[in-house]
Amino acid sequence: MSTTETPTTEPERLGPQPAAPSRLRGLPNRLARPAVAALGGVLLYLSFPPRPLWWLALPAFAVLAGVLRGRSWKAGLGLGYLFGLGFLLPLLVWTGVEVGPGPWLGLAAIEALFVGAAGAGIAVVSRLPLWPVWAGAMWVASEAVRARVPFRGFPWGKVAFGQADGTFLPLAALGGTPVLGFAVVLCGFGLYECVRQAVRRRRTGQLRKGAVVGALLTVLVPVAASFGARALVSDSAEDGTATVAVIQGNVPRLGLDFNSQRRAVLDYHVRETLRLADEVRAGKKPKPDFVLWPENSSDVDPFVDDDARAAIDHAAKTIGAPISVGAVVGGYGAKLYNEQVLWDPKAGPVATYDKRQIQPFGEYIPLRGLIGTFAPGYTSMVREDFNRGTKPGLFTMAGTKVGIATCYEAAFDWAVRDTVTAGAQLISVPSNNATFDRSEMTYQQLAMSRVRAVEHSRTVTVPVTSGVSAVIMPDGKVVQKTAMFTPAALDAKVPLRSSQTPATRLGTLPEWVLVAAAAAALAWAVTRSVRARRTTED
Repeated sequence: MSTTETPTTEPERLGPQPAAPSRLRGLPNRLARPAVAALGGVLLYLSFPPRPLWWLALPAFAVLAGVLRGRSWKAGLGLGYLFGLGFLLPLLVWTGVEVGPGPWLGLAAIEALFVGAAGAGIAVVSRLPLWPVWAGAMWVASEAVRARVPFRGFPWGKVAFGQADGTFLPLAALGGTPVLGFAVVLCGFGLYECVRQAVRRRRTGQLRKGAVVGALLTVLVPVAASFGARALVSDSAEDGTATVAVIQGNVPRLGLDFNSQRRAVLDYHVRETLRLADEVRAGKKPKPDFVLWPENSSDVDPFVDDDARAAIDHAAKTIGAPISVGAVVGGYGAKLYNEQVLWDPKAGPVATYDKRQIQPFGEYIPLRGLIGTFAPGYTSMVREDFNRGTKPGLFTMAGTKVGIATCYEAAFDWAVRDTVTAGAQLISVPSNNATFDRSEMTYQQLAMSRVRAVEHSRTVTVPVTSGVSAVIMPDGKVVQKTAMFTPAALDAKVPLRSSQTPATRLGTLPEWVLVAAAAAALAWAVTRSVRARRTTED
């Protein structure tokens, strides 16, 4: 007798299957931590100029601590990278204003790797006693590396540069940008640890006094130190005063092609200087002791172009004061330099300063042959590489020693500090923002100059072609500034100073101490982990 078998379906052969939706049920939980990490980075971005929301850096790092503490180094790497993208993508959007999103996205993606490495290190040391201290040192260590590699570094976005309006700013005079940044990061991590200890107390009813005291100290010590460091900040005139004029001539049009109008840019700066001379003669403004023009104020080489030379000479003679002129010098077979030229009203050009920290992919193309193979259109935008200067910028103008740090150099600790150690009584940061449209770049750079003013206790002037030009007191306060893309002449009486702050005297020492602390903490954490694993195995 034959029987008919009922076919067995595939799910029945394999046994009971979990419901498909259960696999997706945990997805929001898995995505929550990465999303929070990225949003924490956005919060850090919002703490930067032009917004005066410096305090947002504290909850930003508290958020970072929350997503990293107790995680593996691999998770820390990924979460730190997302935090870095959330921070750097909006912060650096100006880099793609004229050249498209490719360079912007590439730069942010590469620089976020350093933040990712910091995240990995922070996750590893987060199990140590007083972990906020070691985690803060780890962050500073990542900034130290990012400021040096690749292509001599890119320190834009240092935490310190978002603190020009903040309570912690006086710490710049104590130990420079590394100590200022460390204090902010430590305080943010400390806030998270205070909240964690409070939640633990509520859940378990137990109070670990040592842990609580440690958490409180990581918040209170940086704040107290910032108030104590205010004694280092002064705008007194140790060496008398000088009346300085800052010229913003503006440009014919925005964008990269403003250079095609380079003679017009020179004429605009001559015109503003002559207008100032008229106001001086009319008694409306005081006569300046010296005049500062921005970077690229004469992209016509005055050493070979007679018309350009005559125009600058006329401006200097009419105002009756020496002028620092930003010029593009050389090229066409001669070495090309981004140069500041000291132009005396009687003797003409008497001294020069060649920019030393030139901008990769803007003023020179690294690995030109390789990049030209894949992106020939990009290398054609910078047809000839600029050369680097070798000596600190220091002009003696009407008896005042003026330190020069050209534009991009203001982001580098060493490029500003060595002008002061060379004897600068005042610092000038001539810049050109015309290629970045109306982006936040000019405000970010202005904040750097404010931090530098406090760091070295010097007046800082910022002559810009078309962005925001300003005069900054040694205490970081902006006393005069221009509107964007508006011709103007600032004329201010400023204090001259020669004493050196602890930050100036110590130089890179505080940074290397924090880097060493990060390395020691990392070694300590790894050793503890290995010992714990061996104990478990035994």
